[in-house]
Amino acid sequence: MSGSETGAARPAITSQGAARPAINSRLENLRNLVPAERLGKVAEAVALGDGELEALGRGGLPLALANGMIENVIGTFELPLGIATNFTINGRDYLIPMAVEEPSVVAAASYMARIARAHGGFQTSSSAPIMRAQVQVLDVADPHGARARVLKDQDAIIAAANARDKVLISLGGGCRGIEVHVFDRTPVGPMLAVHLIVDVRDAMGANTVNTMAETVAPIIERITGGVVRLRILSNYADLRLARAAVTVPPEALKTEDYAGERIARGIVEACAFAIVDPYRAATHNKGIMNGIDPIVVATGNDWRAIEAGAHVWAARSGRYTALSNWEIDGKGHLVGTLEMPMALGLVGGATKTHPAARAALKILGVQSAQELAEVAVAVGLAQNMAALRALATEGIQKGHMALHARNIAIVAGAAGDEIETVAGALAADHDVRVDRAKEMLEALRGGKG
Repeated sequence: MSGSETGAARPAITSQGAARPAINSRLENLRNLVPAERLGKVAEAVALGDGELEALGRGGLPLALANGMIENVIGTFELPLGIATNFTINGRDYLIPMAVEEPSVVAAASYMARIARAHGGFQTSSSAPIMRAQVQVLDVADPHGARARVLKDQDAIIAAANARDKVLISLGGGCRGIEVHVFDRTPVGPMLAVHLIVDVRDAMGANTVNTMAETVAPIIERITGGVVRLRILSNYADLRLARAAVTVPPEALKTEDYAGERIARGIVEACAFAIVDPYRAATHNKGIMNGIDPIVVATGNDWRAIEAGAHVWAARSGRYTALSNWEIDGKGHLVGTLEMPMALGLVGGATKTHPAARAALKILGVQSAQELAEVAVAVGLAQNMAALRALATEGIQKGHMALHARNIAIVAGAAGDEIETVAGALAADHDVRVDRAKEMLEALRGGKG
């Protein structure tokens, strides 16, 4: 289990393994600075070096390196990289790097974190980093008998799997057990699915479990008398869970127009809609992933795997539903919880090869893949809280469109100070359209002439 199961704060460790002083995630006035000044603030807070500054400030992926990562490379594609502030998780402050193109995501997460930090922040925990490898077995005459034989010989299968990764074993990981699932009826006849249950430590684990599955396939064929086809991990990491919780008093939620109790009740009612209706749940859960995916991308992890696992988890009862829960406790406080699969890694893949991903991990200062997973679900819960709070009050569009107005101003041709002027006018008029932005821009430039 993760060290945060007890809720104890961890010492800060950089990606190079050296201890660093605790940081303060409450970076005042960050939004009013220009990008270079913001980067300087973050660099000062987490002691970024020149190479890391270069990776974050001037585009982090050299073309030669990109050419070695995927096929048929013609260039690189960048997303904005922002920093969510104010996060306190298990008593420790974090600055959260988020790679995302959607307006309002970073601001919303930061604002909810600011509310939560005054009331203890977020509490998280996680299970061990367990992944599954699946070995599909066909043409089995006696599938239930074959299942019994596999379980009888599981020690030999586990030993063969672990023999392929001595480094993982030395780090305390390895294959921990076997599961055998029988499917009596499929479109191709009876089938077995043999699962290797593997502790992958600080890796995401795909390469490790795939290699183990391929290694034990001949042994399983011999035991079952069947034919092995697929030997592959499952991205439904239902044994690798991360959890986050937050509790805030209703007065912390109040606005000029809405009482805190009304907002808290509205958040619970909005969540109830997502729990019972899959049409609402899809957008509810998308809002959670608005917080999680940008961290996954920024740290060089596989956001597609995280999305796949999240949505299967949301449908595990046989019906798609909300990932989070919101309630009012006995004291009248709003309580939010989120538990979901979170297969993230700190070693291997782009987490080690992409310079900006390495710099993002240094900003986070996480010690383990489990800690990274816990941070991600805490941000997902904050993002969900922000969306539900908006829906329970003035609606989602007011804040979102105010930030989206900047994009529209840029599309219309605004530059420099013109962007904020046009965007502010668009938002004030509640009319965020490109043609309107062009009219405003022409009037602004005509007035200057």
